[in-house]
Amino acid sequence: MKFSNRWKIAGLLVILVLILAACGGGTPEEVAPEESASEESVPEMEDPTELNMAAIITVGPENSWDASFLEAYARVQAELPHGLTMNDLDYTEGVWGDQAMVVLREYAKTGLYDIIWSNSAFSDEVSVLKDEFPDILWVTVGSGNRVLGDNSIWMFHHVHECGYLQGMLSGALTETDTIGIVGTFPAEDVNDVINGYINGAKSVNPDTQVKITFIESWYDPPKAIEAANAQIAAGVDQMYMMAEAFEPCVEADIMCYAKYIDYNFAAPDNVLASALMYVDPHINYVIDRWWTHKTTGEPYPDESETVWFPMSEGTCDLSSYHSLEDEIPQELKDAVEAKRQEILDGTYIVELDMTVPESD
Repeated sequence: MKFSNRWKIAGLLVILVLILAACGGGTPEEVAPEESASEESVPEMEDPTELNMAAIITVGPENSWDASFLEAYARVQAELPHGLTMNDLDYTEGVWGDQAMVVLREYAKTGLYDIIWSNSAFSDEVSVLKDEFPDILWVTVGSGNRVLGDNSIWMFHHVHECGYLQGMLSGALTETDTIGIVGTFPAEDVNDVINGYINGAKSVNPDTQVKITFIESWYDPPKAIEAANAQIAAGVDQMYMMAEAFEPCVEADIMCYAKYIDYNFAAPDNVLASALMYVDPHINYVIDRWWTHKTTGEPYPDESETVWFPMSEGTCDLSSYHSLEDEIPQELKDAVEAKRQEILDGTYIVELDMTVPESD
């Protein structure tokens, strides 16, 4: 009986299969197969939501070059470029050579950072590390670097246009026809400002004589004071104090000029005008390069030249005159403002001259 029943059940199953096949209108071979895994669409690359940056700075926040970069980073961070959440900048100050290599490598090895910014001459170190860590975008800034290409950018911060405006003030206000400059190093991004300043002074006073001293240090106030006092003794009554030591200007009661940040606070009765440096366009440029690479998968463009932006793109401006405004004749203020507008709208071009300047 059991054998017979099994055959009956088998027969019923065969009949049921035939009925279902007839109702389905086709055989299993006629049913469209599912897409194979190789034909599935590749999911789109997700846009990054965070950006992490580390940096080496030269001296520290007390130095105007570094302070300008740190202040600009904070402004860009608050703007949320591309909707990104940017970390508070991690940075190390005052390391060079082998020490800098160790710091940069340790930053890279953490895997935390998308961009590593070297705020001075660190091309030797970056030339080694950029290929070892190709996912990081490396930045070097200013004199003493070189173009490395691929995932690296060499940037300059030129504020020579603002230097020209300061020179106009200096050349018109000098009573001795002798102006001075106390510089740090004869580097390209120091020379450019000095040459702009000299050209601005001589544009309004062709009789201007210039005295220049380089203290051969990025930050050494005692050397700067010594150099300034020597120039004052030689008749200088308008001084571009690029080395950030304003005591001689106060003691001699002469007008001084400053760069990168507004230094009127250091000597309110003597710092007439500062060339304010804004690094924001440079930081945004770097972030845009990184963003394009991350969202498209395309390689970084091979930068073959240095990157810099003129005053018309928001990289520098002249500070307020503060309480010293009444010390400047209205005609001179109007002339400086008119030249500023010409520079901004491109009708006047201040020559970018990075050659080493010399005293007259």
